[in-house]
Amino acid sequence: MRSSRGGARAVPKRFLNAAAGLSAAASLLAAAPAPTGHEDTLRRDLNRIFHAPAMAQGLWGVEIKSLDSGEVLYSLNARTLMMPASNMKILTLAAAATALGWDFRFTTRLETTAPIEDGALKGDLYLVGSGDPTINGRDRRADAVLDEWAAALEKAGISRIDGNIVGDGGAFDDHGLGQGWSWDDLQYGYAAPVSALEFNENTAALMITPGPRAGDQAKLELSPDTGLGLIHHVTTGAPGSATAIDYERLPNDHWLDVTGSIAVDAAPVTRDVAVSNPARYFARMTLNGLAARGLQVRGLPVDRTDQTVLEPGPRRVLVESVSPPLNEIATTMMKVSQNLYAETLLKTIGKQRVRDVLAAWNIPASTFVQADGSGLSRYDYVTPDLIVTILERMFKDPRDHNAFMTALPIAGTDGTVASRLKNTRAEGNALAKTGSIANVRALSGYVRTRNHETLAFSILANAFTISPATVNWMTDIAIEELANYPGR
Repeated sequence: MRSSRGGARAVPKRFLNAAAGLSAAASLLAAAPAPTGHEDTLRRDLNRIFHAPAMAQGLWGVEIKSLDSGEVLYSLNARTLMMPASNMKILTLAAAATALGWDFRFTTRLETTAPIEDGALKGDLYLVGSGDPTINGRDRRADAVLDEWAAALEKAGISRIDGNIVGDGGAFDDHGLGQGWSWDDLQYGYAAPVSALEFNENTAALMITPGPRAGDQAKLELSPDTGLGLIHHVTTGAPGSATAIDYERLPNDHWLDVTGSIAVDAAPVTRDVAVSNPARYFARMTLNGLAARGLQVRGLPVDRTDQTVLEPGPRRVLVESVSPPLNEIATTMMKVSQNLYAETLLKTIGKQRVRDVLAAWNIPASTFVQADGSGLSRYDYVTPDLIVTILERMFKDPRDHNAFMTALPIAGTDGTVASRLKNTRAEGNALAKTGSIANVRALSGYVRTRNHETLAFSILANAFTISPATVNWMTDIAIEELANYPGR
C-alpha cells in the first residue's frame, strides 16, 4: 500500500490500533503481489481488504468508477441490493433537488378567521406549515422567526390573543414515522417524527444530573416542555463509576421511562428525545415564544386535530415566513446526517416523484427499494452501482454540481467524517456521505487520485458481526488506496 505522501509503506499504525484484537489483521497486512500495472495493483489491494476473513460472514458491495474516463475500476457485488443506512440521503437529495430546484424554500404562515378588537385577536391563531425543518437552534433561526412573528402581530394591531394557538400540519399526512422504523428507536432524537410543522427538529433535551450522594435519585429535566411525562429510574452511582442512561417510550404513549445510573462526581449529561406530537409541540413553543416577546395568550396550544369545531370563514394570512433555500438545507442534512430533513424532503416530493426522477435518468426501478428518506428504515435497499450512477450525474450536471458537492462532508474536516482519514492524502480531498444503522455501514462519495482523476465510489457493508469500527477502518484503508492511486 502507498503512503499518502508517496512511496510504499505498511498499513498505518493508527489503523492497527483501531482494529486491535482483530484476528484477520495479518491477512490485511500481507505483502501484495508484485505489481503488473497500477490498475492491477489497485484491484489486488482492494481485494485484500474486501475479501479479508474478518468479513467472511458479512457482505461488501462496492463500485469505484473514474468520472474522467468512465471506466469502472473496481466492482464487488455492485448490483446486489443492500441496506444503505444514511446513504439513502444521496438518493433523496438528488431527487428533491431535481424536483424542487436548489432555490426551493418552505413557507410557514400565521392565519386567522377572527376579528381584531381593541388590540385583541378575538379567536384562534393558526400556524400553517409546509414542512420547514429549519425553525430550530441552528444559527438561532427559531428565535429569528419568533421575533418576526411577534413584530408582524404587533404591526397588525394584536397585543393579546383570546383564542388558542393551533398547529395546522395538514399539508402532510399523519404518518410521521418512516416505514420500517424500529419501535425501540422511536424515543431517540434521530427518529423524530416528520410533520408539516417542525420546531427544534421535533426534539427536546433530557438533562440528567447526579444527586448529592451515591444512592440518591438523579435529577431529570426535559427542556423545553413537550408534554411528555417522565418515569424516574435513574440512580446516582459511586464516584468514578460509569454513566449509563437509556430511555424508552412506547408508540403513541406520552410517558418517557428513563433508566440507568450517573456517577456522583459526573457532569450532567443530555440526550435528545423525540416529541410525540410535532404540531402541538410547535404550537406550545410558539405560544411560549410570543408570550416571552410581550404578547398575552389566553388560550391553549393545540393540534388542529384536537379541535372538534373549527372557526368558520376563510382565513387571512397575518404573516408568512420562508425557510433558507434547499442548498442550505441540504448542507445541514448531509454533513450532520439529519434524518428529519431527509424525511421532510421525501414527504414534500413523494415516493412516486422520486421514482419518476430516477426513471427519467434511465435508472431501473429494480436497483432500489425506498421505504423512507433518511435510511433509518431496514426496508431500504439500493445497489452500489445505483449510488455511483447518481453521484456521477450530480457531479457532471452543472445545475447540481456545486450545491451537491458543497453539501457533502469533507474527510478529516467536517460533518460525519471529520475524524476520519486524517493525515492521509484523502484528508480534505474525499467528499463522502456516511451511513450507520445496526450491522450496516456505508460510505459513498468522491475522491481525487494522485494525478487528480476524480473517482466516484460506493462502499456498503451489511450483515456483519465484527466491530463497526473495524468495518469503518477497512473502508478508510480502501479510500486511502484510491487517494494514492497514481492512475494509468
